[in-house]
Amino acid sequence: MRRRRIGHVREVGTFLQDQIVYSVHFVDEGRIVGCREEELIAAEAPWIDSHFKVHQKGRATRSRTIRGELRVPPSSRGEVLDLEQTGAQGVFYPTHFDCLPGRPLLVPEHALEEWEKHGK
Repeated sequence: MRRRRIGHVREVGTFLQDQIVYSVHFVDEGRIVGCREEELIAAEAPWIDSHFKVHQKGRATRSRTIRGELRVPPSSRGEVLDLEQTGAQGVFYPTHFDCLPGRPLLVPEHALEEWEKHGK
């Protein structure tokens, strides 16, 4: 399903015993689709227009430092874990980078580019 489509949750179940999956009926499209919780928002919630989706792969467009120490070199591969909007500052993504195991880093949208631009 494309983003911003409105549906109705019909059932809630589990996948592999630990992942909640919602059976969502998208009336306008005439389809029922299984969705994870992070893929859904309440219909009345404000929409955050963003370039990246949850679990999308990307690359850092510039280096990222923590307390002055280089932790993410440019072109480092990462995976978007979620998205946050912080007022006028725009969209930020908690992102897990391969070079920074176990610790997501909050990255502004302009500091990421699509992984596909580099041929995966």
